[in-house]
Amino acid sequence: MKATVYHGNATVSLDDVADARLVDPTDAVVSIEYAGVCGSDLWTYRGQGAVAPSRIGHEFVGTVSQIGSEVHDISVGDWVIVPFRWSDGTCANCRRGLETSCVNGGFWGRHIPDAGQAQAARVPFADGTLVKTYPDGRRPDAALIPSLLTLSDVFTTGYHCAVSAGINHGDVVVIIGDGAVGLSAILAAKMLGAQYVINAGSTHENHHDLAEAFGADEIITARGEQAVEAVRGLSADNMADIVLECVGSAQSFETAIGMVRPGGTISYVGLPHGVSIDLAKLFATNVTITGGISPAHHYIAQLLPEVLSGSIEPGKVYTREYALDDIAQAYDDLDHRRIIKPLIKVR
Repeated sequence: MKATVYHGNATVSLDDVADARLVDPTDAVVSIEYAGVCGSDLWTYRGQGAVAPSRIGHEFVGTVSQIGSEVHDISVGDWVIVPFRWSDGTCANCRRGLETSCVNGGFWGRHIPDAGQAQAARVPFADGTLVKTYPDGRRPDAALIPSLLTLSDVFTTGYHCAVSAGINHGDVVVIIGDGAVGLSAILAAKMLGAQYVINAGSTHENHHDLAEAFGADEIITARGEQAVEAVRGLSADNMADIVLECVGSAQSFETAIGMVRPGGTISYVGLPHGVSIDLAKLFATNVTITGGISPAHHYIAQLLPEVLSGSIEPGKVYTREYALDDIAQAYDDLDHRRIIKPLIKVR
């Protein structure tokens, strides 16, 4: 079969690899139909990831083609969403809704070779990992698939950022970052009742229309201290109630700390790189820091009805479709910000 393989130095290619197969009786094999390229994939692509996998990709959906003898809740032919980490569904962390902290879980392309930008993938702990879109396993309408794919990672990550912050009706919320996660956090903040949403640090004009469509009331193109001053000029209290940090850089964290009011909350889901926090600043202002890696599986059930009804369309973050054969071009376009997020059609 064909799979995307990372070769270092901003190089990925579609290579021949061994077919995905069952290894354990709790496994399933998913024939992948659509996949996404994530902003966190770029850390690997640029040689900045903590771990360099061989195969790559962790956002994918498709049809179950094989199941092991101990798989009971998933059947061959089911159309499924595959969260960006697998989980057994039974450990103490999974029962608390923290599937990304599953003691038996893992990440695609690292703990096993299989990954999502490929024709198929082995899925460990199929019953605990895979989520059927409909109880009978039927395939959804094609128009819904991009939004359903966002539930594997990008939208559930933005939603986790907003939920963790405890957004209340009437809050002034700043989202730092205009990538797909930041845009998803805008949509999530509005869903949760934020009164005024500001997207800060958005320097890419092609992202502004989608930010506004998702509910941004104001877009600030400045970064750093200039962005802090701009927020103070927009808020009646001169600061934000909540800041959603969706980048993960040292500058974005410093900006978030500068924007949030005393007693406010900073929620982060940007993968941190080179970040250090002056706890004395937070101590003096009673600012809460929350967030972290999103337990995507935990949120899928509650977000599925919103997507299936069409009340939200997070799939709009995919601004160009590519064939799997064109995966290298998709990475190059994302790396150079020509697009917001690539949608990969596998079959």
